[in-house]
Amino acid sequence: MILEERLTAFINSLDAGNPAYLNELEKEARETNVPVIRTETQSLLRTLIAMKQPCEILEIGTAIGFSALCMSEYAPRGCHITTIEKYEKRIPIARENFRRFGKEKQITLLEGDAAEVLSHMEGPHGMSGRYDFIFMDAAKGQYPVLLGQVLRLLGDGGLLVSDNVLQDGDILESRYAVTRRNRTIHARMREYLYEIKHHPCLVTSILPVGDGVAVSVKREIAE
Repeated sequence: MILEERLTAFINSLDAGNPAYLNELEKEARETNVPVIRTETQSLLRTLIAMKQPCEILEIGTAIGFSALCMSEYAPRGCHITTIEKYEKRIPIARENFRRFGKEKQITLLEGDAAEVLSHMEGPHGMSGRYDFIFMDAAKGQYPVLLGQVLRLLGDGGLLVSDNVLQDGDILESRYAVTRRNRTIHARMREYLYEIKHHPCLVTSILPVGDGVAVSVKREIAE
């Protein structure tokens, strides 16, 4: 945990919470060891969506559909969510959850590796359309690989929200201080954070919320 545990617990105790069905789905996910976004990250996501009022949301990393359903509850009327997932065992569960809670028309699930799927996407309305809000919650080692396609699909003024970027604080450690199996992810996340902080098209703030959240705004660059 990045923030002191008592402080995080206090902040979470103030949270108004989600609708009952989301609370039940979150409980089911935790009981079956399916990762879902943390309470404090949910709160930030709700706030950013309320501020941005996006018409088109793209999510990279569906799992069982919890975060997509969470965003759908706080997005404006008529907002459509496209979400990408490659893990075959979770895809039918996510689809069933969208159907189970009456969101199958609002949420479209695309199957496959995110890099491959993104490379063929043209935006929500063909080449003339762009996403207003992109939630990056894929495999952490893939973030730098996906960034170019994500920026192509994100409209000017759009928000890119990247979850799990601080690795429970391990990101500040030397690569030799993290376990060998995590060194590649550690290096790639550092690369990603540097890129989104220095990219000429992005204005980014990295927040110690949950497991670390980066909030980036895409700005138009004058030619």
